[in-house]
Amino acid sequence: MSKDDKMLLLHWFVFLLLLPLNSRTQKLPTRDEELFQMQIRDKAFFHDSSVIPDGAEISSFLFRDTPKRYFFVVEEDNTPLAVTVTPCDAPLEWKLSLQELPEEASGEGSGEPEPLEQQKQQIINEEGTELFSYKGNDVEYFVSPSSPSGLYQLELLSTEKDTHFKVYATTTPESDQPYPELPYDPRVDVTSLGRTTVTLAWKPSPTASLLKQPIQYCIVINKEHNFKSLCAVEAKLSSDDAFMMAPKPGLDFSLFDFAHFGFLSDNNSGKERSFLKSSSKLSRQMSSKPRVDLQKICIGNKNIFTLSDLKPDTQYYFDMFAVNVNTNMSTAYVGTFARTKEEAKQKTVELKDGKVTDVFIKRKGTKFLRFAPVSSHQKVTFFVHSCLDAVQIQIRRDGKLLLSQNVEEVRQFQLRGKPKAKYLIRLKGSKKGASMLKILATTRPNKQSFPSLPEDTRIKAFDKLRTCSSATVAWLGTQERNKFCIYKKEVGDNYSEEQKKREQNQCLGPDTRKKSEKVLCKYFHSQNLQKAVTTETIKGLQPGKSYLLDVYVIGHGGHSVKYQSKLVKTRKFC
Repeated sequence: MSKDDKMLLLHWFVFLLLLPLNSRTQKLPTRDEELFQMQIRDKAFFHDSSVIPDGAEISSFLFRDTPKRYFFVVEEDNTPLAVTVTPCDAPLEWKLSLQELPEEASGEGSGEPEPLEQQKQQIINEEGTELFSYKGNDVEYFVSPSSPSGLYQLELLSTEKDTHFKVYATTTPESDQPYPELPYDPRVDVTSLGRTTVTLAWKPSPTASLLKQPIQYCIVINKEHNFKSLCAVEAKLSSDDAFMMAPKPGLDFSLFDFAHFGFLSDNNSGKERSFLKSSSKLSRQMSSKPRVDLQKICIGNKNIFTLSDLKPDTQYYFDMFAVNVNTNMSTAYVGTFARTKEEAKQKTVELKDGKVTDVFIKRKGTKFLRFAPVSSHQKVTFFVHSCLDAVQIQIRRDGKLLLSQNVEEVRQFQLRGKPKAKYLIRLKGSKKGASMLKILATTRPNKQSFPSLPEDTRIKAFDKLRTCSSATVAWLGTQERNKFCIYKKEVGDNYSEEQKKREQNQCLGPDTRKKSEKVLCKYFHSQNLQKAVTTETIKGLQPGKSYLLDVYVIGHGGHSVKYQSKLVKTRKFC
């Protein structure tokens, strides 16, 4: 057979393969540069045709245990050939073979031409010479620097499940280079590791650094495994959507494919109605799957990036893909994995029966305390004195939640006891800033260690009673007889509310004050809460000066609580 006859035969066989899509005669898709761009734009030319265009990547779909065949034409002998197959969400079995073309395509010996469909089946069923085969889920290549002309068949099979895949074939592999090239060291390195952050670094693709082609990098992070292709990532991201898993109508569906997904063809609408219902049910089941814990972040052309908001003590898998912005084709770096650092383990503070414990909690921090009474008890009492902002307290007895509240100033909680019970106290700090508190747990609350407080702990100053050397103030008490001490401190005229707020630590007692600042101490109470109020005139002040006044109430156990500070100013002229 002459070279021209062979080429004519090749074109005839490919025409037969294209026939189901279009009945009109079409030219074989080749790498003729005058036609190439037109062919690539006309996607319908290739979908459903089983013909792979030269120099373009196609995406397609496989049903489980249903093989699919594609054909590729090499027009000249000694032509380079490269074929790349990218499995997406399942391993593939595929083989590439060179078809043996029959000498006669029209059945001239019988006197009547063979039907076109019969001629097509003769091509498809022809065994051919196997050139390469592969089984797995890696991106795999067949490369030959010199291939004979002819019709090449690529057969693919998925035995695991329905799946997507991509195929790229070219006769000009040296000049095409649609996939970004990997650097000599294609590993992704973890350069920094924290409890909630990981910093990754990688070497740039030579496609960007040397060839100056537009490349962007996409990072993929998940908790399950590394991915071998961006196609696999996208398949995983869309795996909860049945219609994302199925091929799109008009692309690589056949009528058989439409029937399997509940679409009806013109000539079998009556036969397929029953399956349409079951397909809709299948769609609902697949759509109800939870979304996968997977994230893809494209970061431009940077080659170092820090991921944040991760969970402590958790293993993550990191993959990096270089994506050619012009072709949208990608290459995978060698992925890595790392476990974020553990949260610093907190010591559980042991509370002793009847002893006050000081606790400091950083902003939004958490502290755990444990109380294990040595003897059986009917009741247990917790006294909590929050020195600054409110704190949240939770108390559990043997794992059961008994109490969860926000605490300001002094609070007392009395809980039912249980033999050999153990109590776990969880304290959570304020969002505004650090928290300080005192806490006491006891099974014998004979006398309150902390003083009782009125609902209103403000100090009221009487402006009309103000003089050049004195100020008169009042504050509320309770029904319990307590000791009250009042202190004064001269401050500058520029003393601000912010400074006053910083000095509102209610846990600092009178023992921290200078003796010269003490005004007096006295006891008072009233069984009638309406009358539980006392007044006091502070004398010996300087004219036109500002003073900060503090009142401390001291309980039977010696623990004190400070009322809200009051700023007063004496008259300058009297």
